[in-house]
Amino acid sequence: MIPLRLAATVLLTLGAAQSSTAQTPWFSNVSDSSGIDLVMTSGDFPSRQILDVNGGGVALFDYDGDGDLDVFLANGATSKDPEHGPGSRLYANRGDGTFIDVTVAVGLDLTRWAMGVAVGDYDGDGWDDLYVTCFGPNVLLRNDSDPRGGRRFVDVTQVAGVADPGWSTSAAFADLDRDGDLDLYVVNYLAFDPANPPAQGSRSFKGVSVMAGPRGLEAQSDTLFENLGDGHFRDVSVAALGELEPQYGLSVRSLDVDGDGRTDLFVGNDSTPDRLLHNLGGLRFRDVGLESGVATNGMGTPQATMGLGLFDADGNGLPDLFLTVFSDDGNTLHLNLGNGYFDDRSASFGLGPPSRPYLGWGCGFFDFDQDGDEDLLVANGHVHPEMETPEVGGEWAQRPLRFERRGSRFLEIPGGADWCGERYHGRATAFGDLDGDLDVDALMTTLAGPVVTLRNESNSPRGVVVALEGGGQSAREFGSSVALTSRQGTQRRWVTGGGSFQSVDSSEAHFAVTATDDYLRIDVIWGDGFSWRLTKAPLGRRLVVRRTRVPKSLP
Repeated sequence: MIPLRLAATVLLTLGAAQSSTAQTPWFSNVSDSSGIDLVMTSGDFPSRQILDVNGGGVALFDYDGDGDLDVFLANGATSKDPEHGPGSRLYANRGDGTFIDVTVAVGLDLTRWAMGVAVGDYDGDGWDDLYVTCFGPNVLLRNDSDPRGGRRFVDVTQVAGVADPGWSTSAAFADLDRDGDLDLYVVNYLAFDPANPPAQGSRSFKGVSVMAGPRGLEAQSDTLFENLGDGHFRDVSVAALGELEPQYGLSVRSLDVDGDGRTDLFVGNDSTPDRLLHNLGGLRFRDVGLESGVATNGMGTPQATMGLGLFDADGNGLPDLFLTVFSDDGNTLHLNLGNGYFDDRSASFGLGPPSRPYLGWGCGFFDFDQDGDEDLLVANGHVHPEMETPEVGGEWAQRPLRFERRGSRFLEIPGGADWCGERYHGRATAFGDLDGDLDVDALMTTLAGPVVTLRNESNSPRGVVVALEGGGQSAREFGSSVALTSRQGTQRRWVTGGGSFQSVDSSEAHFAVTATDDYLRIDVIWGDGFSWRLTKAPLGRRLVVRRTRVPKSLP
C-alpha cells in the first residue's frame, strides 16, 4: 500500500510573465529569428509516392538539464538514397526562446530517413533519451555525458535490441508492466520498396489519378518492446498483444484511459479502425476499440486518423480523445463517459464540421489565450498535389485551424492577415513554453519546407506551470495527472507517452486562473500511485516538484 502523501520538494522559478496583450491571434510567427533554420526533407516534392507525404516529427525536451526546452527534428531523405539525407537536428535553447544548432557538438549523426520521435529516460539515469522512428531500422539514442564536458547522444540501437526494421511512424514510452522502467510501443505503417514503388496513378481521388496507398498496400504490425532493466529490450508483441491484424498505424499515446492505475495505449490508424489497447496487467493487452466506441466515428465508419489530441472536454476528470482525419471527413471528438465507453460529440462541441475541407495532422489542446480553459490548434495540409488541378479545385497547402473554447463549445477563429491565414504543408506539431514566460508556444513542421516557430503573445501574470522531477520523462512521470483547483473549478492535465503525430510535447502542465482567488490547490498523482498536494499555490511561477522518497513499485 503506497501512502497517499509522501515527501516532495518544490522549487519555485520566476517566469517572465507580462500583462496580457491579446486574446487572439495568440501567436506571432518568429521563425526568421528563432535560429531553427532546417528546411525539412521528405522524398520528392511535389509528392509522388506515399513514402513522401508524412514529413518529419518534432520533440520538445530538456536534453541538457538547464531548465529550458530544446528541439529535436526528425528529418527525412529521398527515395534515391533513403540512408543518406541531410540529417536530423538538435537545437539547444539559449534560454530566451531562440536556438542554436548543436547537432554536431552532441555527436548526433542520423542521416537515415527519420519520421518521428519518442522521448523517455529508458535507462533511469536522469537524462532524457531519444527513440527515432524511421523508414528502415529505427534508432535509440542514449543521452550520455561527454568526458570533455556537455552531453552527447550515443547510438545504442543494436545493444538495446529495438531496431524494428519496417516503416515506423510514431512511438511511445510508458511503464506498461509497472516494474519501474520504460517499455516502448512502436507504430508501424506499411511495406514500401523505393526501388519498386507502386505505379503512378493507380488510385483515383475525386476523379483524378493520384498516388497509391494506403489501401491496396501491405500493412505492417506494431511492435511492443519490454524493458528488461539492464539496457536491453525484448520483443513481446505476440505475447502481449495477441494476433492483431496489421493496420496502417500513424499515431500513439500511452495513458490511463479508465483510471484503473494501468497505462493503456491508443493507436490512430490510417483508413482502418483505430485501437484502444486496454492494459490487463502482466504486460497483456486487449483491443477494446470497437466495443468502447473509439475505433470508428459515431456513424461506425473507420477514419484516416493522423493526429491525436488529449484533454478533458466536459470536466469529468477523464481524458477525452480528439482525432484529426482526412479531408471530406470531420475531425472527431470521442468523449470519455467512464466505464470503458466513449461517445462521438464532435458536432455538439463545434469541432467536426469546420474541419471537413481540411486534412489534419498534428494538434494540441492548451490554454493558449490564458483564460482558464483549453483551446485547439490543428496543422493541415493535403497529401495530393492534384488538389490544385481544375478538376478538383481544392488546396494542397492549407491554413491551420484554431479554435477558442467558448463555454461548452469551440469557436473556429478564421485566418486573417496574421500567420494563421497563410497556407502551409503542415504536418507535426509540438507545444511548450519555449521562452520561459509561462505560456504555451508552438512548433509546426512542414512538408519539404521550413519549421514554423510560433511565439505566444497572450502572456498572463496569473499562470502557473508544474514540472514533475524537472523533466517528466521517467517511468514515474509517464501516466501522471496534474490538477489545479480554484473556486472556478478544477483543470486537469496528463503526462503521456507519445504525442499527437510523430512528435512529443513538453511534459509540463500549464494552467491559468482568470479571477482573483484566495484558494488555489495543486494535486499530483504520479503514474505509480504517489500522491502530493500543495495548497495556496503561487501564481506567476514555474513549480518543479521533485520526489524525495520513492515508494516501491506496484505489484
